[in-house]
Parts: sequence; C-alpha cells; structure tokens
Amino acid sequence: MNKPIDKIFKKVLVILPIVAAILIVKYLVTHKPGPTRKTWEESTQALRVIEAPLVDLIPRAIGYGVANPGWIWEMIAEVEGTVTSIHPRLKSGELIRAQSVLVQIDPTEYELSVTGLEATITETLANLKKLAADEENTNQLLKIEKRSLALAEKMLDRKFELLRRDAVSKEEVDREEKNYLLQKNRVQQLENALALIPSKREALNAILAVHRVNLKQARIDLAKTVIKAPYDCRLGEVGIETGQFVRTGQSLLKAHGTAVTEVEARFKIDVLRTLLNHPIRERLQAGLSTGTFSQLFNDVNVTIRLQSGDWSAEWSGRIDRLRETVDAITREIKVVVAVDRPYEKAVPGIRPPLTPGMFCQVELQASPRPGSLVLPRSAIHENDIYIVNPGHRLQKKQVEVDFVQSEFVVIKSGLSGGDMVVVSDPTPAIIGMKVSPVVDDILKQNLMALSQGKRVKL
Repeated sequence: MNKPIDKIFKKVLVILPIVAAILIVKYLVTHKPGPTRKTWEESTQALRVIEAPLVDLIPRAIGYGVANPGWIWEMIAEVEGTVTSIHPRLKSGELIRAQSVLVQIDPTEYELSVTGLEATITETLANLKKLAADEENTNQLLKIEKRSLALAEKMLDRKFELLRRDAVSKEEVDREEKNYLLQKNRVQQLENALALIPSKREALNAILAVHRVNLKQARIDLAKTVIKAPYDCRLGEVGIETGQFVRTGQSLLKAHGTAVTEVEARFKIDVLRTLLNHPIRERLQAGLSTGTFSQLFNDVNVTIRLQSGDWSAEWSGRIDRLRETVDAITREIKVVVAVDRPYEKAVPGIRPPLTPGMFCQVELQASPRPGSLVLPRSAIHENDIYIVNPGHRLQKKQVEVDFVQSEFVVIKSGLSGGDMVVVSDPTPAIIGMKVSPVVDDILKQNLMALSQGKRVKL
C-alpha cells in the first residue's frame, strides 16, 4: 500500500518545481515594464567659417633667381710689356672707384715710338715746305729762261735772214741754232721739274698721313700702358703682379660694376597675367619685345627678397627687360629685374648689398583692385564652396575662380561679400544639415593682410 503512494509523492516533488518556475516566468513576462521612450534630437556639426571679405586686392607674382652683376668687365692687356706698378688694393673683393689706375705697364718703348714718329712728321713737313720753295724758285727761273729762249729765237731768225743774204757763214748760223736749242732744253727741264712737283707733294702728303696715323696709334698704345677702372666696380679674380711681363690679349683680372645688380627670375605666363586687368591679359605672350613688356607692367612694383632662416632683407627694384627665350621644360619666361646702386642701399646689420650669387625671391605687385572677393584655398572644393545660411544649415554654391595666389583664391562670380563660408572640411558634407558655425576671425584677418601684400601665414 505504501509503495504506490511513495511513487506518486516523488513525481509530485519533481513536477512542483517545474510548475513553479513556469508560473514565475509567466508572472515576470506579464508584469515586465515597457521600453523607455526618448525624444529625438537633430545632431549638429561644428564648422569653422569666415565672413567672405571684400578687399583692396594687390595681385602678386612670385619668382626666384640668382643675383648677377649688371656689368661685367674683364681686364685684357692691349699692349705688351712689363708691369711697373699696380693699385695698392688690387685684390679680390676690393671696391674700386671709377678711373682709378689699376695697372701701369712700362711705357718706355711706346714713348720712343711716339717721339720718333713726331720727328718723322716734322721732317716730312719740312720737305713739303722745301718743295713749295723749290716750286716758287723754279717758276721764277722758268720765266727768265723763257725770255732768254725768246731772245735766242729772235737771234736765230736774224742769222737765217743774214744767211740768205750771204752776210754770215753757215757755221755761225749753226752755232746760233745750237744756243737756241740749249736754251729751249733748259726751259723744258724747268717745265718738267714743275710738272713733277704735284706728284712729289702728293707723295709727301701721303707719307705725312701715314706717319700721323702711326703717331695716333702709337699714342693710343702709349695710353693703353695705363689701365683704369671704367666704372665703380668690385674686383673678382686677380692674376697680375708687379714685374710680370704681360702679352697682348692676356687676361689680367675680372670685376663687376656696382651701379646695378640684376636678378633673372622665372615666372609662368598665367601667373604674370593675373597682374594685368582682364582687357589686356591676352596681350601677354612669349616673345614680346622689352618695350611692349615694360608698357604692360609699367605700374608694377618690384621687391627682391633674401631669406636666411629667421633673417631677411629686401630691396626695391625695377623691371629691366624680358629675356629672349622661354624655358623648354617648364615653359616659364625669364624676367630680368634690377636694383640700382645696391651698395649705397646697404644698411650694416640690417640689409647687406645685393651681391652676385645670392638666391633671391622676386615679388611683383600690381595696382590695388578694390572690391575683390578672396577666400583661403581650403574653402574651394572643385569650384564649389560650402556656406552656412541664416538658418545655420549647410549649403553648396558653385563659384567661378578668377585666379589663384599661393595662399588664397580670388572669386570672380557666384559669391557675395558677407556670406558665411565654411573653411574647414565638412566631413560628411550633407546638404541641409544643421551647423554650429565657429567664426575664425584670425583667419579672416590674415587672409585680408595677405591679399593686400603683407607677409603672414594662414
């Protein structure tokens, strides 16, 4: 009797926990609280913006080049001889004034040549005077001899008349005829002598001209024994000493003028065109004459700048000329700018003289263009920009770029002054999304300063 009861009891003990668990789970499920409902809020992205500024834009073009002297002089001996003296400061790097005597070559041989030619000319002039006197004397003698010839002819005619009358002998007539012929011969000799005088005078004049030319050349050679500086210059390589024998054509030293220093800077034509107003931009082509180029850029200011670490120096210059060739690889044109009197513009400790070999930056600045719209290059996305509208929503605008400077772009159309332009990267850029604009006044100030030719970094 007890065994069946025990089995039933054991089954109940197993089933009861299961049923209890099911009841508990059911209770928990039916009494579980619902999910908490949250109110939806639109996300906002913070972006840096600036108010598009209208500025008095100063277009600039930057090029680079090495400074070279405007004038280079190589002293070459034009006569030979021994160097008797040199300038006491004839050394590389020295500054020399114009017309300073640099080298003296022994002039003795050339002085003797001048003296000898002067004596020869004096002798030739004396011979010309003697020839003139001979001509005068010969003319006087000729007059006398012609009168004698006329008398002899009359006497001969009388003798022939007397001979026809048999008043004189044939021998006496022959003697008279002989006297007549002798007299005629003397007249002929004097006439021949006078006829030769013009050719003798011409020959002496030719000799005199040759001697005078030789004397002039000798004096030139004598002057060339003294070599002077043609202009204010700075000496380069010097290869001459006192006592050295120099030959004609020998190079003695090199120097460069201090009146002007040039920098041949390279620019792309498209960059130079930005300095010009729209109506004349297309006139700028490679191969322009220097005159036409100067007319196009007559109002451009030139600044040559030397940068060395934190130290820099500047010089004001001018456009001198346009080189005749275009670089075959870069397609850049070469503009030669010049700094006048670079040594006079030197300020010790602040600005050294612009000397050959310095690698310089050349900046060309055009006249200001009022009312220009400028933006940092980071604000341009393939001819599009992002702006924040008055409702703080992101919008996209297409703009036309006039030209690009190194740090900023100039907008031609598509944007108005005062628009809030996004200058940071709006990633992801969702048109219409809500934006929290952060105005970057420092960037705007730097941008305006750059557009007006001042040196700052964005």
